[in-house]
Amino acid sequence: MSFGNKLGILIEENNLTQKELAAQLNIAPSTLSSYVQNAREPDFDTLKKIAGYFNVSADYLLDIPSPSINNLYESELLRIFRGMTAEHQMLFIEQGKVFLKMDFKKDKKAKSS
Repeated sequence: MSFGNKLGILIEENNLTQKELAAQLNIAPSTLSSYVQNAREPDFDTLKKIAGYFNVSADYLLDIPSPSINNLYESELLRIFRGMTAEHQMLFIEQGKVFLKMDFKKDKKAKSS
């Protein structure tokens, strides 16, 4: 997925307008629009600002592949987790623990069969 497409998704997921994000990043709205449309790419400083604003890595924004599929899942989980409120993060963690217990019970039953 292109940088512009990922940026557009992040803007939408965070219920922002391009104008609002441009103001937060201290760049011209037309510049941000050109990023979303894949007409231009940001310089390193702007890329870092965008990554920091959305709590994602530059690798994620630039679609740099991870060495393994597990890292891809981890990156996506981290991106989602960082976008949550503290309360939702705690619920997310508790749900993960429930899934781990369910898998452990399945494995235990399978081994005893």
